[in-house]
Amino acid sequence: MKVNFAEIVISAVTPKQYPKNFLPEIALAGRSNVGKSSFINRLLKRKNLARTSSKPGKTQTLNFYLVNELFFFVDVPGYGYAKVSKTEREKWGKMIEDYLTTRKMVKAVVLLVDFRHLPTSDDIQMANFLIYYNIPFHVVFTKVDKVSKSKRQGQLQQAINALEIRDNTEYTLFSATTGEGFDKAWQVIEEAIKK
Repeated sequence: MKVNFAEIVISAVTPKQYPKNFLPEIALAGRSNVGKSSFINRLLKRKNLARTSSKPGKTQTLNFYLVNELFFFVDVPGYGYAKVSKTEREKWGKMIEDYLTTRKMVKAVVLLVDFRHLPTSDDIQMANFLIYYNIPFHVVFTKVDKVSKSKRQGQLQQAINALEIRDNTEYTLFSATTGEGFDKAWQVIEEAIKK
């Protein structure tokens, strides 16, 4: 997809604040510091549209990015960040759960997982949540440029086994630095918004 227009429209915390124009939405989920902002910026070819931060737990709202006036990327708060209070984490969890299970415009979830490490219990829990609610999702393994090519196949197999990815769940190896996986990620997103 050639991106001619992209902007953040609203940062929402309640359904009343969600956009009202009924465009398809692609939710982006992943643990804090997995590279969601870098993923958005790379796909949209914008340097700083989504603010990247070295401090995990920065995204605390549902951030709606309008793309080509066709669909939204929705960046949801990262999970698994220990320095946030338990109450705050539960509040985010409830907001994300309500959004993903009740919002009719969500066409798919892109689940971002850091390829340098095995999926965490939070990653596995999120994958299980999406499977349980029958929400279509696509796994994007981020930061693949940080793993040598000789180790990738073994790392990939372990990650797939840990996430218990079903045969029909696709995945993409992605690097915001090199652009690897760029075309495949777009292909998956374009197919999802047409459904």
